[in-house]
This record gives sequence, C-alpha cells and structure tokens, in this order.
Amino acid sequence: MWFFLKISIFGTLFVSIPETKCIQDYSGARHTILNLIIMKKVSLLLALLTTVFFVSCEGPSGPPGPPGFDGRDGLDGLDGVNILGTVIDIEGTFDFNNDYTLFYEFPTTVEVFETDVVLVYLLWDQTEDNLGQPVDIWRALPQTLILNEGLLQYNFDHTFFDVSVFLDADFNLALLDPVYTDNQVFRIAILPADLLSGSRLDRSNIDQVMNLINVEDKDVLRYKVN
Repeated sequence: MWFFLKISIFGTLFVSIPETKCIQDYSGARHTILNLIIMKKVSLLLALLTTVFFVSCEGPSGPPGPPGFDGRDGLDGLDGVNILGTVIDIEGTFDFNNDYTLFYEFPTTVEVFETDVVLVYLLWDQTEDNLGQPVDIWRALPQTLILNEGLLQYNFDHTFFDVSVFLDADFNLALLDPVYTDNQVFRIAILPADLLSGSRLDRSNIDQVMNLINVEDKDVLRYKVN
C-alpha cells in the first residue's frame, strides 16, 4: 500500500511512500522534501529578481541627435600647368619679312623652368610603314645642310616664355629654294629635368622623347605661326 503526500509551496508535488517504511521515516522524508522544494523555489526567485534588476538598469534609447551641418564648399581652382612634359608642332614659312625666323610663344598652360630641357626637331621627310600608313621622319636641331649655295643651318633658341626657330647661312638666304623655307614643320618637346636624371635618353630620337613623357602623336598640339 502507498501513501500520497500533497504539499503546496509554489506549486503541487505528489510523493509516494511505500507501506514498508516506518512512520519515523515518513516524517524525515517529508521534512527533506520540503527543504529541497523551498531551496529550489528560492533559487528561482533570486535568479528572476537579478534579471529584473539588470534589465531595469538599462533605460530606453534616447531620441536621435540633430544632424550635423554640411561642410563649406571649396572654391573652384584655376587650371593647372603641365609639369609632365609637352610636345607642340609649329608650321610656318621663313622669309625676309620675319627675318627668316619662326617665333612661337608658349601658351599659359605650359610653364618652362630654368632646369627644363627644350628640344626642337625638323620634319625632314615622310615614309610609309608595312601597312602603307605615313611615318614622319624627324631630325633634331641644329641641322646643317650642304647646298650648292653654301652651308644652311636650321637652329633655335628659347626663353622661359617662347622659342625661336631660325635659318643661318653663309650666303644670302634670299637665294634659297622654297623647298627649304615654305611650310616648314617643327616639333618642340619640353621635358622636366627630373625625367632626364639618370636616363639614357637619345635626345635625337623623337620617339624615345615622346615615350619618356608618355605623349602620343594624337596628343601633340599644332599651331601655325607667321
């Protein structure tokens, strides 16, 4: 035969006690079970109170702050100058009126410094590549020709602001055939000295010069001068 005990402390517990147990054992078992139930309920209550305490310490999120002010817009800057190198073609005719000199003033976008190197090339002739495309042949100035009339030289000088290409000869320049004076094309290359430092550049080779400053033929500026 079994006895059933109902204890109501935060709930209900059913305990079965065999008939073979004595009355003294029943009383001790009842006391032990009661203690276990009380300890379990107290532990649960403490855990619940701890959770409520920590949750209550963190208040609700406050409202978002006002947005910051936009930064002040910068002013548009002026166009800069080209400091990486420039290649310019000029075309003109040498005659008595211009003293057999072609004068070209550098544009404001090109600034020449004292340490810069200015090179000038004469379009000497034109040939074709394997695809039949025209290929220009350039000769670096000064360039001296031996003619029937005597010696003719294409030469140049420059300042920080301009370049002048001129003819020099040991005979009267008025005697020159127009092939040497009319519609002559010259290529001007301006190179920063830093690019030439330590390089083995062949200055007479316009292709090497243009490769050094990363300029292609399509990038060359072209002007006509008097």
